[in-house]
Amino acid sequence: MSWVTKTLSSTIGRKLIMALTGLFLILFLIGHVSGNMLLFKDDGGEAFNIYAHFMTTNPAVKLLSYLTYISIIGHVIFSIWLSKRNRAARPIGYGVSTPPSTSFSSRNMGILGTIIFIFLVVHLQGFWAQMHWGELPYVTYAGEEYKDLYSIVVFAFQNELMVIGYVIAMAFLAFHLSHGFSSAFQTLGLNHRKYSPAIHTVGILFSILVPILFASMPVYIYFTQS
Repeated sequence: MSWVTKTLSSTIGRKLIMALTGLFLILFLIGHVSGNMLLFKDDGGEAFNIYAHFMTTNPAVKLLSYLTYISIIGHVIFSIWLSKRNRAARPIGYGVSTPPSTSFSSRNMGILGTIIFIFLVVHLQGFWAQMHWGELPYVTYAGEEYKDLYSIVVFAFQNELMVIGYVIAMAFLAFHLSHGFSSAFQTLGLNHRKYSPAIHTVGILFSILVPILFASMPVYIYFTQS
């Protein structure tokens, strides 16, 4: 297992783990936003509640959930380490200020990631933990009982501060993804003058579309369920 230790202790290895966990979390975002789109279905929450039940009881999905938790923790830990290392490498500022050659997102990935992580903890406590261990009301569809997570989501997004906070968090996510998407491919060595522009374009589109879809859900619920 010496290769594992060497990987975890080397800068290149940690950047590689950051890239792999980042891409895995991008796949998670695609699945998560696709499922949550059921909130737009005008059926009183039936499709969303059945989906939530499936996501918390299916063994294969549970395994993917554990991989997601590990990826989040690993991504955060190595992100903090790399941010500290970058600051330590340049402890004294330049005497003359020059316009930065990098984007806002690339210069502030650590800050953006920290804000997103705080949002994620609050989000998990409010919805994920409630689904697993909260005392939720039950609804019946086709003779089978399901936890009514939909009612909790609707109740939460009646609070305008909750909606505003969610939308702001998605803006931070957009900035984080705008750099992280293409950066992950570059770290993995998938950097070519022919393909890199396409990867960058897909990354920008992804970083705009996915956060907008997430942000539209609380806004939709706030204005239609009030």
